[in-house]
Amino acid sequence: MLRATKIIATLGPASEKPEVLRDMILAGVDVVRMNFSHGTVADHKARHDLVRSISAQVGKEVGIMADLQGPKIRVGKFVDNKILLKEGDQFILDVACQMGNQERVGLDYKELPRDVKSGDRLLLNDGLVVLQVQSVQGGEIFTCVEQGGPLSNNKGINRAGGGLTAPALTEKDIADLDAAIAMGVDFLAISFPKDGADMAYARKLADAASQKYGVGKVRTIAKVERAEAIESNALKSIIAESDGIMVARGDLAIEVGNAAVPALQKRMIAWALEADKFTITATQMMESMINAPVPTRAEVSDVANAVLDGTDAVMLSAESAAGMYPVQTIKAMAEICVEAEKSDRVKLDTDFLDQTFSRIDQTIALGALFTAHHLNANAIAALTDSGSTAVWMSRHNIHVPIFALTSKISTQRALSTYRNVFPIGLDYTKDRDVALQEVEDCLKKLGVVKKDDVVVLTSGEPMGEPGGTNSLKIIQVK
Repeated sequence: MLRATKIIATLGPASEKPEVLRDMILAGVDVVRMNFSHGTVADHKARHDLVRSISAQVGKEVGIMADLQGPKIRVGKFVDNKILLKEGDQFILDVACQMGNQERVGLDYKELPRDVKSGDRLLLNDGLVVLQVQSVQGGEIFTCVEQGGPLSNNKGINRAGGGLTAPALTEKDIADLDAAIAMGVDFLAISFPKDGADMAYARKLADAASQKYGVGKVRTIAKVERAEAIESNALKSIIAESDGIMVARGDLAIEVGNAAVPALQKRMIAWALEADKFTITATQMMESMINAPVPTRAEVSDVANAVLDGTDAVMLSAESAAGMYPVQTIKAMAEICVEAEKSDRVKLDTDFLDQTFSRIDQTIALGALFTAHHLNANAIAALTDSGSTAVWMSRHNIHVPIFALTSKISTQRALSTYRNVFPIGLDYTKDRDVALQEVEDCLKKLGVVKKDDVVVLTSGEPMGEPGGTNSLKIIQVK
C-alpha cells in the first residue's frame, strides 16, 4: 500500500554515511532536514550534495530543507561546564558574566533583562529548571529556583507565556539563508516567527537570494513555537505568508505548557489545510528509538494521531541525526503511517458543500477528486508544470493516490511535502495523445494500475503551459 504521509529525517552524524543515507531514502524518507543550529555551511553543503547524488542513484527526488537556528536565547558557559540547582537557591542571570558558577551565569542574548520583570517564570534546559524572577537590576536578573535540576553550558531559556522580543531572523540566520539558497535547497524553515510580518520578511530575503543565484522559488516553512504565534490573528497571518507550517512542539510546549499542545496541533493542521498550505508535525515523535530498535506504544499513538489529524508530514530529529537506528526508525514510522491512513475518513461530499470556485484549473482539480472518489478510480494523474493542481487535490482526504507528472525536477522536489502526492518525472511531449499514452505506460510500469483499472487524468491544452489545467479525462487502462 502506498503511504500518503511524508517522512522528514534530520541529517547528522548517524545518517551522513552514503550507505546509511541510501538505505534511509529507500526506507521511505521524502525530505531531509539540515539543522543549521549545528555544523558549518561547508558541512551542510557536503550533505546537500550527497543527498542529490544518492537521490539520482535511487531514482527518487528527495526534498532538502534548511532549518535556520533562529534567536536561541541561551545561558553562557560554566567554569566546570555544569552546575546543579536546588529548589530555593538564589541564582543570577548576568549579561556581564564571562564564566558561570553556582551563583550566576552569563547570557548570549543581552536584551533579556529588558524583556522580563518581577514574577516572570523562566524555563531553562527544555523546562527541566524553572526560575522565578525576583527583580531586575541593570544587566542582572535576580531569580529564585522554583524547580531545580542540572544546568550546563549554553542551555536554552524560554519565558512561560512567551513575550521575548528577539527577532525571528538573526544575523547568522540571514547569512545561513543566503548560503542555503546558493547551494540549492528546496525549503527554508524559519524559527520563532511572531507573526506574518516575520515570514514576509523571510520571503523577501529568500526571493532576493533566489534572484541573485538564479535559482527557483524556495518554499518557506514557519516553525510555530512561540506563545505569541498561536494567537488567532498571528497564526492566520503566519499561515497566509508561508508555504507551510511546522508544529514545533518542543519550544511551543515550554512556552504554553505540555497540556495545551495536542489541541493546538489539531487547530494548526486544520487551519493550514483550509488555506491550502502543508503541515509538518515535529519533536520527539520516535524519541525512544534514539537508543532502542522499537518505538514505545505511546510514540506509535503519537505518530498515528498526527496522521489522523491530517498532517502532511511527520519529522524525525535526533532519532535520525544521532540515533543508533535511523533506518529502523524510518521503517517503523512508515508502517505506522500506512496503518493510520487506513482509518482516514473520506468526506469529499461534505467538503464541497457551499464551495465556489473562480479558477478553471482549481475547478478541474477538485472535479477530478470528486470523480475519482465516486468512480472508485485506482489513481489520479495530474500533468502539471507548477504542481498547483496536485496541491489543491491533496488538501482533501481521499483513498486514491495522486500522481503529479511533471518535467520539472524543482516541482518534484517542491511536492515532496504534500500528503498523498507522488511526484514523478515525466518528460511528456506537447502532443496530447502521445502524452496520455506516456502517462498510462508510466503508471503501469510503476505497478500502480493494470488492465481495466480506471485513471482520472487532468491536463492542460495546449500542453506544457503553466496554469493551463483545463481538461479532465477518464481513462480505462488497456
